[in-house]
Amino acid sequence: MARLEPLSIDAVDDETSDLLSPRERAAIRFAEKLAVDHHKVDDALWSELRAHFSEAEIVELVAHATLYIGFGRFNEIVGVDPASR
Repeated sequence: MARLEPLSIDAVDDETSDLLSPRERAAIRFAEKLAVDHHKVDDALWSELRAHFSEAEIVELVAHATLYIGFGRFNEIVGVDPASR
């Protein structure tokens, strides 16, 4: 199992970080746009994803991102605070 070092975790908050690969930056940009306003996932971003991921990987990325976005919204709606567990 891959381990993330604390600096790598912090880098996720800064998509321009040199600690992230171009592939990771593309995935983060996609997930952020998808979470905030899925209409802003434009052709340019799809092209960027295709430059770094296979079609199967993109499907998996979309599936995971939408599931976690949904879980987060569910928790917010019903008042679950994951940090309190």
